Amino acid sequence: MKKILLILLWAVQPMLAQKTIIHCGNLIDVKTLKVLPKMSITVQGKKIVSVSSGFINPEMGDQVIDLKSKTVMPGLIDMHVHLRSETNPNAYLDRFVKNPGDQAYQALVFGKKNLMAGFTTVRDLGGLISISLRNAINNGLVEGPRIFAAGVAISTTGGHMDGTNGVNQYYTKDLGPEEGIINGVDDARKAVRQRYKEGSDVIKIASTGGVLSYAKDGMGAQFTVEEVQAIVQTAKDYGFKVAAHAHGAEGIKRAVLGGVSSIEHGTYMTEEIMELMKKHGTYYVPTVIAGRSTADSAKIPNYYPEVVRMKALAIGPMIQSTFGRAYKAGVKIAFGTDAGVFGHGKNAREFELMHEAGMPALETIQSATVNAADLLGQSDMLGSIEPGKWADIIAVEGNPAETIQSMSRVKFVMKEGKVYKNE
Repeated sequence: MKKILLILLWAVQPMLAQKTIIHCGNLIDVKTLKVLPKMSITVQGKKIVSVSSGFINPEMGDQVIDLKSKTVMPGLIDMHVHLRSETNPNAYLDRFVKNPGDQAYQALVFGKKNLMAGFTTVRDLGGLISISLRNAINNGLVEGPRIFAAGVAISTTGGHMDGTNGVNQYYTKDLGPEEGIINGVDDARKAVRQRYKEGSDVIKIASTGGVLSYAKDGMGAQFTVEEVQAIVQTAKDYGFKVAAHAHGAEGIKRAVLGGVSSIEHGTYMTEEIMELMKKHGTYYVPTVIAGRSTADSAKIPNYYPEVVRMKALAIGPMIQSTFGRAYKAGVKIAFGTDAGVFGHGKNAREFELMHEAGMPALETIQSATVNAADLLGQSDMLGSIEPGKWADIIAVEGNPAETIQSMSRVKFVMKEGKVYKNE
């Protein structure tokens, strides 16, 4: 009997103790902004258990992943995506011909593209589909990034997120808080509570007009400060942070004064607003690539309706310079792209545009790891390669500290200890 027990223990020991050891040619320490040569990461189950100098030897049953020719870093976080759709000349018609099921199948494909591009976590800022996709991924039914979902975004009647803008009377409706449309503080509170009921992780509001909505004004303020405060206070009660889509200065200012956690886009941000954001600790999620992409698409005949084309040409090219000024002023930056406004999976182009505007290469990566995790409220589990955190690890070809274009050459993706890509 003793001999049989010893044999059984010997047989199961490798399964109990099995670890994955990743040998890294370079490892980016995103907290200290240092590139560390010849490092090893040990993963067990879904988490990181150790980070060591040198290439450590495996024990019996351990798996070794050789990334000695690559630069390794934490899984990236994109704080502004829209997984249910992707830009195309028929996008405005799609609203009338595509069903939720069609959008769901699209979202499956787009989510996988983000994951394969190295974005192991995304914050989806619009649409109920993202909640269902999040659940399917969490339950292991499909593959995709970890999703923090806003669900239905909150706007005002005729505002950026009012889906009945630009349609004929047959389709026009007086929408309310259930659909994310508010007018007044009571509506504001109800809309947040509805998002809680639907299972959202974060609240998104549109505090100004937008570029791609079928409405002429892309800059004007569309909430009162009191409405924003009601949203933020109610969100806090339910454990939500609030992200504010905002282009025009007055709408940005009202959102910051109202207590939002982040400003998205921020095109016409002034120096006064930058100082206000620093005072309140408000993050800026610039989405430079979205501005660049919409401006490029607007130059293609008939790509957008005329009312949208004019806004895209005027607003799109400005975001990069605003980001450069905000970075130099010391505003907190978290990485976000607005993927869906351009092709999913091309998110890494944002690193190049941020670097082009004056942010050092390693700081752009920090914005997509440490800073993004902080804005999510997930620093204990995400944002850096440290023992006890999720084993979200990627590797790129080349050294981004020397060539930022390396961020587009993702060769290895691991999320929670599972390898999804290994070229």
